Amino acid sequence: MQKLTHALTAALLAVAAVAFAQPVADQAAALERGRELTRAFYAGELAPIAQALSAELAEAVGGEAGLRAFRDQVTQQLGNEIQLLDEQVHEVTGAMVYARTARFEGYGGPVLVNWAVDRAGTVVGFQVQPAPATEPAPSRYLDHETRADLRLPFAGQWAVFWGGRSVEQNYHAAYRDQRFAYDFVVVQGGSTHSGDGRRNSDYHCFEQPVLAPGAGVVVAAVGALPDNVPGELDDAHPLGNHVIIDHGTGEFSFLAHLRQGTVTVEAGQRVEAGEPIGECGNSGRSSEPHLHYHLQDGPEFGAGEGLPAQFQGYLADGELVARGEPLQGQFVANVEGE
Repeated sequence: MQKLTHALTAALLAVAAVAFAQPVADQAAALERGRELTRAFYAGELAPIAQALSAELAEAVGGEAGLRAFRDQVTQQLGNEIQLLDEQVHEVTGAMVYARTARFEGYGGPVLVNWAVDRAGTVVGFQVQPAPATEPAPSRYLDHETRADLRLPFAGQWAVFWGGRSVEQNYHAAYRDQRFAYDFVVVQGGSTHSGDGRRNSDYHCFEQPVLAPGAGVVVAAVGALPDNVPGELDDAHPLGNHVIIDHGTGEFSFLAHLRQGTVTVEAGQRVEAGEPIGECGNSGRSSEPHLHYHLQDGPEFGAGEGLPAQFQGYLADGELVARGEPLQGQFVANVEGE
């Protein structure tokens, strides 16, 4: 699940359809284009940038006036850039992304400045935000042994997209409440999706059943929120459609980003391990269909501390694990019959 500093985020990737006079043909051109856009943004030369925005991004940002308000906000909160730390260019869904990491006079840590430009030169994404933490959040529960009997919350084989105790393996580890969280996806043919990935139905995990990881009582169930278009986020509802289960052990399971209209349980209902509770979706602060899962010491999102979630009786890359914590990159599945 994405964790963004909303006050410093102008917009994320959007689909572009508007041509511009400065084509971006390769990484070298994207590097120069990113540098020029950054220079113009810092200098307050915003009219050319506004003219280069895709229609969707212009609407999201609020045109030149919105850009100016956002620049003022960045300047007030961060000050001026004082040191360039890194520059990279990579391609994402047909767009060239210029990723700049820098230090600013008014902020103690590194800051990311990202521009996404399609090959016609249209700016389809812009983002300024503090760089993710590089150290995991402190935790009182590093030696905690899960008391609830947990199984993986799905059937069939899924891949661990984020999972582990280091920030490198699992960006969630930087956050106190999601210190030991997981994001699961389904990978087929080396990809999470077929086609161009612009539709939720392209993703192999979309609509797959989500199961209760352990017995308990549902304390919250939300199912009416819409699913996002891939690449977009609903920051107002971080969990999206979700179910929270009290296992009666001081441990609470959070299952998030479920598909609209598929949650089958309600608050106060008792569930058993393996019971269907909904379907995998793309609601909330989610950039593509996936299942977010974490265990917490309280039922309120963001208010508790994350707990290690040790699942029982599963396969990791074909090897039996009697009890363990899945790691990024592993393909995991419940042992048949579990």
